[in-house]
Amino acid sequence: MRGEGEKTTPRLAPHASPLTAPPPLSLYIHLPWCVRKCPYCDFSSFESREGMPEQEYVAALIKDLEAALPLVWGRKVVSIFMGGGTPSLFSARAIDTLLTQVRTLLPAEAHAEITLEANPGTAEAQKFADFRTAGVNRLSLGIQSFNPRHLQALGRVHDDREARFAVELALRNFDNINLDLMYALPEQTMEEALADIREAVSFGPQHISAYHLTLEPNTVFYNKPPQLPDDDTSAAMQEAIEAELAGAGYEHYETSAFAKKNRRCLHNLNYWQFGDYLGIGAAAHGKLTLHDRVLRQVRCRQPKTYMERALEGNPVEQEHTVAVAELPFEFMMNALRLTEGFPVSLFSARTGLSLTAAQPMLEEAQRRGLIERDALHIRPTALGQRFLNELLQLFLLSLPA
Repeated sequence: MRGEGEKTTPRLAPHASPLTAPPPLSLYIHLPWCVRKCPYCDFSSFESREGMPEQEYVAALIKDLEAALPLVWGRKVVSIFMGGGTPSLFSARAIDTLLTQVRTLLPAEAHAEITLEANPGTAEAQKFADFRTAGVNRLSLGIQSFNPRHLQALGRVHDDREARFAVELALRNFDNINLDLMYALPEQTMEEALADIREAVSFGPQHISAYHLTLEPNTVFYNKPPQLPDDDTSAAMQEAIEAELAGAGYEHYETSAFAKKNRRCLHNLNYWQFGDYLGIGAAAHGKLTLHDRVLRQVRCRQPKTYMERALEGNPVEQEHTVAVAELPFEFMMNALRLTEGFPVSLFSARTGLSLTAAQPMLEEAQRRGLIERDALHIRPTALGQRFLNELLQLFLLSLPA
């Protein structure tokens, strides 16, 4: 029994280090341009006022991937995700060229999930069909709302008619689509939040992401906050949305993610299970497990600088090894987002540490009713899911000063 204030130093698992068997590998490709930056968006994105250097950027991405190959020799990717920005601004020809080169350089599993993010304002019948032909097999549509008043408040470039048209078009060309929705919007009522969810369900998408609007630093909304529903109303919206989607046959498998059976997002699941991902493109982040450490990388943020440095073979702006003492928090920050939690064995397999490294934090989380666990599994309780930040804070506070 440990005394009060006694610290536990993380140590390697007593068996052969699992870091010699790396986790599944995904590829993230960042395409940073959009038509107009939304007032709530804190992603690295840039308005395409003067067009996009499409060919040059694709060439830089390929050079970036070539330079990164020594870190992932012999590994196949289980998923590819093209995010942004608005990747669907790129031509289908550019996406085809990109994916052809990626598959040449980095082998993919036979049934790898390949996702492209798209916005309704860029929905074109031939373009969507050509994305599918290029190898994209999952489309993620940034709908946010079907309510014209809320779309305007969010600064979206599409209206409600374009949103519905884009969903119909996506379903004609793909058998696996995700609809991104947001709730707790400016002056939104409970009835309006549920109306959005019900309309999304009526299309029968395989996956729905429902995000609580948050005011992030360095955004227009953060500096000039709109009138948002209060915390109690927002929490009630969340509970009602979860119940609505459960009733429609969607599994709530992650904080903001709901899927039909066997249609969970494999790419994001790999993130949440502390898998590896190589990130290429301006401002892309990556996490790679090497034989003796976990490496994090960040590419240059500004597209022009990124392209110049990628073509020179040096696109990485920041790189660091995750300290052993930080691994429990990094793992839990991802794995505890999953409503089903994780098998105990996964912690050692992905961090190389014994679970005793996280034991004091787990005991405190259990005492507060935020997790439940047995010898084989750890999962957040309903309370832990609702107060996820408080749960994760326990692991963050354990880090050395």
